[in-house]
Amino acid sequence: MANDGFTIGEVLNQLKEEFEDITISKIRFLESEGLIYPDRTESGYRKFTEDDVDRLRFILTAQRDHYLPLKVIREQLERLDAGDPAAPQRPEHAADGNPILDADAGQRAAEIAKILEAALAEDASLLDQSGQHVTLNLREFCEATGLDAAEVRSLRDYGIIGGEEGGGPFDADDLLSARAARDLLHLGLEPRHLRMYRQFVDRELALFEQLVTPLLRQRNPEARRQATRQLDKLASLTDRMKRSLLARALRGYVHGA
Repeated sequence: MANDGFTIGEVLNQLKEEFEDITISKIRFLESEGLIYPDRTESGYRKFTEDDVDRLRFILTAQRDHYLPLKVIREQLERLDAGDPAAPQRPEHAADGNPILDADAGQRAAEIAKILEAALAEDASLLDQSGQHVTLNLREFCEATGLDAAEVRSLRDYGIIGGEEGGGPFDADDLLSARAARDLLHLGLEPRHLRMYRQFVDRELALFEQLVTPLLRQRNPEARRQATRQLDKLASLTDRMKRSLLARALRGYVHGA
C-alpha cells in the first residue's frame, strides 16, 4: 500500500536511533536552509517522502562522519539533483574516530597559528586580530592545535571555540583559543573547567556594551572608530587588573600554604 508520507515526528523517530542529536528543530533548520523540500498538506503540515528521509540521512551522515559544512553539502546535493554523483569524500577519520591529517595542510595551519600568536604578542588591537582571514577544516584545526576531535567538540560545546555542529570551519580566534586551551588541558584541566572563561567574557562584554553602545548608535565612522579605541583600552586595562589581582592572590596562596 502506498505511503501517504511521514510527519516530521515520524521522520524524527526513524532517524533518532542512527543520529542521536537529531531534533525537530534541526530538521526545520535544514529545510529553512534549502537542503530539504518536504511537501505541505492543505493545513500546512509537512509531509516527508521516502526520498526526503534518504536526503536527510545523506545530510546528517555528511555532517557527522565527514564534518562537512552546509555549503559543501548543498553543493553535493545540487550535483545529485542534476543527476551527477556527489564528489567522493576521502576518509577523514581513522578507526579511533580522530581525523586523518594531511601533512601539507597541517603544516600550513601550524604556520598560521605561529603568525597569529606573534601578532597578538605585538600588542596590536584585539579587534584587528579577527580580521586575519583564516579558515580551517577539522583536520587542519586538529593538526595546528594538537587537539583530537573529541577535545575540539568539547571545547565547542562549552563555548570556547566556534564552528558548526558537525565541526568547522574554524577561524583565527578559534585557533588562538584552542592552542591556549590545549596547554591548559595538558596541565590537568578539563574542557568543562574552561567554561568559566566563556562566562567571564560574556559578563565583561555586557559591561563594555553599556559604555560603548551610545557611540555605536550614532552610526557614523568616527563614532565607530572611537568605540573601537575605547573597547581596546577597556580590554587592556581590565586584563592588567585581572593579572595583578591574580598575582596577589597566588602569592598569598603560596606563602600561606
